Amino acid sequence: MIKNGKGIEYDYFGKLKFEGEYLKGKKWNGKGFDKNNNVVYELNNGNGKIKEYGEDGLLSFEGEYLNGEINGKIKEYYGRFELKFEGEYLNGKRNGKGKEYDYKGNLRFEGEYLNGKRNGKGKEYDYKGNLIFEGEYLNDKKWNGKGKEYDYEGNLRFEGEYLNGEKRNV
Repeated sequence: MIKNGKGIEYDYFGKLKFEGEYLKGKKWNGKGFDKNNNVVYELNNGNGKIKEYGEDGLLSFEGEYLNGEINGKIKEYYGRFELKFEGEYLNGKRNGKGKEYDYKGNLRFEGEYLNGKRNGKGKEYDYKGNLIFEGEYLNDKKWNGKGKEYDYEGNLRFEGEYLNGEKRNV
């Protein structure tokens, strides 16, 4: 990875991916390219709307750069435009509210993130869209604090306190 100065990035197949300047290891000024060598984004002083493509040439990410980091509303894709995540980023990580989807487009989680991990209130769903948990998350670990657990028919199975995913007797 280039720390400072001009550089070129290529994808797995040797196609041009980014050409420009880096500052402190971050893309700063330059252009990003798709697999057909078309310009798909430009960065100016670390700022700009971007689209990134995976090794298969399919859109994998779209959002905004601010000061050389991914910031603001973004969308991540599995490929072929199947939405993987939509939500907020700050300093290159998931921060704020967001939603995660499985590869079939089913909502699997919606809630709060901090430093790229689930933190705060959230809801988790099964593959059929049934709510199976709502409560608190801490550092990506389910069920810290108050929460409710449901069966696949929507019946309340447990309501109370959790610590590191374990139900607490209080």
